[in-house]
Amino acid sequence: MIMPATQMDSDRRRISGEPWLGAVPTLGDVYRARPVIRKFLAPTPLLRNPALNERLGFELMVKCENLQPTGAFKVRGGLYLLSQLPEKERQSGVVAASTGNHGQSIAFAAGQFGVQATIFLPEQANQLKVDAMRRFGAEIIHAGRDFDECFLEAQRYADRTGAHFIHSANEPDLIAGVATHTLEIIEDEPLVDVVIVPVGGGSGLCGACIAGKGINPDLKVIGAQATGAPVVYESWKARQLRALDRSDTFAEGLATRTAFSLPAAVLWGTVDDIVLVSDAEMRRAILTLLETTHILAEGAGAAGLAAAYQRRESFTGKKVAVIISGGNLTMDSLSQAMAEERAW
Repeated sequence: MIMPATQMDSDRRRISGEPWLGAVPTLGDVYRARPVIRKFLAPTPLLRNPALNERLGFELMVKCENLQPTGAFKVRGGLYLLSQLPEKERQSGVVAASTGNHGQSIAFAAGQFGVQATIFLPEQANQLKVDAMRRFGAEIIHAGRDFDECFLEAQRYADRTGAHFIHSANEPDLIAGVATHTLEIIEDEPLVDVVIVPVGGGSGLCGACIAGKGINPDLKVIGAQATGAPVVYESWKARQLRALDRSDTFAEGLATRTAFSLPAAVLWGTVDDIVLVSDAEMRRAILTLLETTHILAEGAGAAGLAAAYQRRESFTGKKVAVIISGGNLTMDSLSQAMAEERAW
């Protein structure tokens, strides 16, 4: 069914949000988030691997956010946001829409704070993530073919029930929490030149810009987005919020069709570049990571490495950190990668 244009425009505004007029997270917010998150999460390692560096031709450091309890950096934002939520709103429960990693972060954080979480997921969601959310105590509702469709259902549910709706990116506290990943990178390697972050909705990339450039304005921050779901890239290039009719990538963590207003308010004036990577490049990055570092990453988790390899000639002599976020790779996806691609 094709919706009338007015309905489609209304739905897209609900998903992306109106142009952001509220407060944008600051470096101070990130520092305030860090001690809260440290109560629940230890810093993740920043690893160097000689075999991987040989293949790339420059010094790469791997920030292992795949080792978080949810397998992704988003859990940082979920914990900080829930910690700041007023008690009355906690008692009403929280609801979120997700392709998987945001939902895991809210489910995990809600469990830590004794809050009931309801997560709306696409009908063909990654089963590893679905099972994890149930173990964390969340109620799971499948609705729609992709993130945008289940997002609208989640908002309708929140309107009906009074549960607090948690957007996957238009949340200053969520971005402040996520940004602690870059604080840890700089604390481990103060001379880092470049940080590369996978981009779905953009919360992680925003965090890297806020924390990284807040500490070192000369730091280069680069996003990595799927060629088949380039909405953040296209919005950044056009300086206009865009929406796509469809996304086409196996990397569900990057499969976003609508650009969000708060990330746009942060990224348009700060991010240095956004690199588009194909599914084939992400699959090769998965295999390369596994072969050299023995780290397992899903497509979204390996997107940053794919971007680093694509731009490797420009990184000669640089210290580059790549955030590996998303360790929830299914056996089917791994088998497909091994059947279709080879490591670099």
